[in-house]
Amino acid sequence: MKNILLVCAAGMSTSMLVNKMEEAAKNKEDEIRINATSGGELEKYVEDADVLLLGPQVSYLLNDYKDKYANIPVEVINSVDYGTMNGQKVLDWALNLIEK
Repeated sequence: MKNILLVCAAGMSTSMLVNKMEEAAKNKEDEIRINATSGGELEKYVEDADVLLLGPQVSYLLNDYKDKYANIPVEVINSVDYGTMNGQKVLDWALNLIEK
């Protein structure tokens, strides 16, 4: 099981991206769980995460989260992929980050 966690200001825009990523994940052999949350709710989910992806609107949190969650990859989602809700591309990138 691979766990991907997305975080943004309110968790709403990342929820739409999660839906697109889940569609893309149906074609993968691995079992993949993808969740979205707000920064305020992050602690509820981050313990199980294999990768933490930040929405561009909270990119200012990158260094803090990299320090706090040093045991997993923490990165900001490409703003073009985020804006176009390119679930396939974000999913492939997230899985690549987990494998590193």
